[in-house]
Amino acid sequence: MSVPSILSASVDRTDRLVEADAGFAAINTRAGGRIGAPLAVPQFATIVRLARRLRIIVARAVTIADAEADIDCWVKATPREDGVALAISLVRQRPAWQAPAAAVTLAEVPPPPGADWTWEVDAELRLTRLAPEAGARAGFDAVAMQGAALTRLFALEPDDEGAMPLLEAMSARADFDHQSATIRATGAPVMLAGSVRLDAAGGFAGFVGGTFVADPPVTADAPAAEPAGLTVAFNARLEQILRGPLGRIIANADSIHLAADGALDPHYADYAADIASAGRHLLGLVDDLVDLEAIERDDFAVEREIVDLADIARRAAGLLAVRASDGQVTIDRSDCDRPLPALGEFRRALQIMVNLIGNAVRYSPPGSTIWLRLQREGDRAVVIVADQGKGIAPADQERIFAKFERVDTSEPGGSGLGLYIARRLARAMGGDLTVDSAPGTGARFILTLPAR
Repeated sequence: MSVPSILSASVDRTDRLVEADAGFAAINTRAGGRIGAPLAVPQFATIVRLARRLRIIVARAVTIADAEADIDCWVKATPREDGVALAISLVRQRPAWQAPAAAVTLAEVPPPPGADWTWEVDAELRLTRLAPEAGARAGFDAVAMQGAALTRLFALEPDDEGAMPLLEAMSARADFDHQSATIRATGAPVMLAGSVRLDAAGGFAGFVGGTFVADPPVTADAPAAEPAGLTVAFNARLEQILRGPLGRIIANADSIHLAADGALDPHYADYAADIASAGRHLLGLVDDLVDLEAIERDDFAVEREIVDLADIARRAAGLLAVRASDGQVTIDRSDCDRPLPALGEFRRALQIMVNLIGNAVRYSPPGSTIWLRLQREGDRAVVIVADQGKGIAPADQERIFAKFERVDTSEPGGSGLGLYIARRLARAMGGDLTVDSAPGTGARFILTLPAR
């Protein structure tokens, strides 16, 4: 392929191809697809599902096998109200890799001893064999799983250090054991082990694996597990596992976007910005889950200190100034010049204000203004964040403060936890958070704290 070209297509909410240019349609047809049917190229379908689930733009590099060639390309998936739009940049075409003739014959490898049932995968971790009794014993359709990715059968789980023994063994071309997983069809916990299979040239050719079914002890008098305890453990582990890798992804993507190592094609710089944006979205979700666990504990408490709400409002506006400028939105903080003392916790009050101003920026049209207004009402210190967005219907004004609730889930946005957490924090500090709005008139979010 002498020059890069860009292909385009769109899919509906069920991942069925509804529109495609000639180039995209040709690739999809050669993969066995057609207009009106699900996307036939697995790599494209995976990115579409990710973009739709996260409701953010997702872009990444993939390699697809097309007839006798391998094509390196960038895929950009943009979620829309009616589905997902795809833009495919074809970067390079090269002859498909062919295994050496000697690699076709693979040595027999015994499965791990003592397994309840066995399976085999090829070099792409696709199931090539399942023990005949596996489906009946474990509650899934063994015939349907033939040829599917191993991860369609099992949901792999990291170990205590955040590592995946199976993936590390694949990289090292070695045997593995103690890979925790659950069977997707039933949620049953299992342990996986595998013996590596190499081709004649010493390359990785798959695993011969075994599944060990976990039988948890049943105690008649044992109390049921507390959901809150499970949430605490899950969120703590989630933060430990994800924060470091996400931080590195964001830092590296930002570095690429800024062309820190030299000039870069603008398309790739944009893709790197998309990666950083997606990373920040996921990191924000991790922060929300950690905060959710904290505020719902019985022993949760906030500091009682003197804070200046005017100073907090100015700081929050400053943190969001770049985002507002990018969206052509003005933040009017002229009312924040005089102090407004209150009782609360500085860090938590700032967290609330960043959430309120961030939401206002997200839902404000270009050219509009967000106003920050401060006032004293008796023994209450009040901060108002007012925007010129599309407003919130009266029926939705209480619902937006509920857990995981958003007014319009088709719009890009957060996790639905921000306002729930903000109100819980305001009330923990002896105040409250309310909204005053009507469709077409913007919204006014009102934070009150005890005045000092």
